[in-house]
Amino acid sequence: MTPTLVQHHPNTTSPTADTRAVTRARDWAEIQERMLVPLYEAVYERLEVGPATRLLGLDCGAGLALLVAAARGASACGVDPDPARVALARERLLDADATTDVTDAVACGGPSQLAGRAPYNLVTAFEPIGCAAGDSDGLTPALDDAVRLVGRGSAVVLTGWGPPERCATSAVLRVASRLTDAPRTSGGWRPALRDDLEDVAARAGLKPDGSGRVACPFGYGDTDSAVRGLMSTGLFDAAVRATDPAQVKKELVEALHPHLRADGTVWMPNVFRYLVARKP
Repeated sequence: MTPTLVQHHPNTTSPTADTRAVTRARDWAEIQERMLVPLYEAVYERLEVGPATRLLGLDCGAGLALLVAAARGASACGVDPDPARVALARERLLDADATTDVTDAVACGGPSQLAGRAPYNLVTAFEPIGCAAGDSDGLTPALDDAVRLVGRGSAVVLTGWGPPERCATSAVLRVASRLTDAPRTSGGWRPALRDDLEDVAARAGLKPDGSGRVACPFGYGDTDSAVRGLMSTGLFDAAVRATDPAQVKKELVEALHPHLRADGTVWMPNVFRYLVARKP
């Protein structure tokens, strides 16, 4: 499935901390999250996700991956540390199924928040790792907790960015490292490594059971939409702290210029990788 080109209009809400968090979460939900739909679908197809699946999604964002799983008949739950994203995920699930207890299905925090719904037989971590220094460190504690909630042989799916030469967005992500003083220790961009996912699986005591690559092009209706979508990922937070939002946005616009098409849209081909691992 090719992501739809999206366009987002500027938000004129007063930029308090709360409204900035809500705006950013909506930018993620309305612009960026759908770019990974081909990844969700490829994983679900490979693992034959359906009515027998009890899924726990880590860093589930605004819940789009949960909705895709639920449409296949799965029982889908998720956790995310961002309250604004969790609120949007609950809205989506409620709209899709008025009988769902959305508070019980999507929680703010870690997997322990949904321990009462265990056991699960599939854990997904669709937030790609491998392009920011230390990004796997944040996943490890949640993954350890999640593994305790599944039975032996259950699948755990880890996802990451593909090789930089296969990801046009890599050049844009380098903005994050250029604007930080210590990119490899402060969340700045770094090239994805071949064994990133295997290393995380090994630390969690999981055994690899196959992998795959999926094309996930990033398409935007215009440069403003591209900037808002990319900023919503959190990959530029360290750069914002090191400089300021205006400087980061200016640098992003310049980095996006090679990917701007004649009709004003932005198009960046990417490849993402996933690893299926099993609890021994």
